[in-house]
Amino acid sequence: MQGRCGDYGAWQWDNRMRLTVLGCAGSFPGPDSPCSAYLVEADGFRLLVDFGSGALSTLQRYVGLHAVDAILLTHLHCDHILDAASYIVVRRYAPDGPYPALPVYAPSGAPDRLSAAYGQTDTTIDDVYQFYGLQPGTFPIGPFSVTVDRVNHPIETYGVRLEHEGRVLCYSSDTAPCEALLRLAQDADVFLCEASYLDGVDNPPDLHLTGREAGEAATKAGVGRLLLTHLVVAWGSEAHTLDSATAAFPGPLEVVRPGASYDI
Repeated sequence: MQGRCGDYGAWQWDNRMRLTVLGCAGSFPGPDSPCSAYLVEADGFRLLVDFGSGALSTLQRYVGLHAVDAILLTHLHCDHILDAASYIVVRRYAPDGPYPALPVYAPSGAPDRLSAAYGQTDTTIDDVYQFYGLQPGTFPIGPFSVTVDRVNHPIETYGVRLEHEGRVLCYSSDTAPCEALLRLAQDADVFLCEASYLDGVDNPPDLHLTGREAGEAATKAGVGRLLLTHLVVAWGSEAHTLDSATAAFPGPLEVVRPGASYDI
């Protein structure tokens, strides 16, 4: 399971999952990356997990403008949802459109939040998105068995566990340490985990993880591989984050990049 860039078209569908990183910057777009957006594929089905600022660009670059079958939004902070507002134009006004309403699994308030971000408050966006409210539990999306649970963040936020053909991908979303995260990540083949801040006085409680905390969570959960994401590059140090995670987790790990893909 190796991170790769630029070989999307060479991949053949089989019973594996594939993760493609479209954006991985924390809190706001970085100089080299949009905010959080991750495409997970299996059996010809493409699930976009989060759709943060700038990710509509990399969706076109690495996958395709219409290559999405469903969207899951883990929480309603701007760096995880804003390009879902821009995507309304793509699906509503395409020359060969409009496109059918796309399933969106999201916390309560998502329809109003995206409608307001788009600048449309007098009518709905139900022609573009069909919304399903998230709550803790397990449910299907396409070929995936999806488990979500509330994690430790200031607003309603869900960590995600995706299972397919005996393989498991866990995504932390945004969270500070919590038991729900460990349950979701238990024995996962791949753990895509945020590592926003450095240890110290600038790491507020109940908000985000450090590299050390991400590594500790991966070790406690017994995951196979740790992928670090959501680094706030302008405020931190990738090298320090990586060293801290490596000291806490003995398995393979790396910091993800836009365009990187992983077969799971």
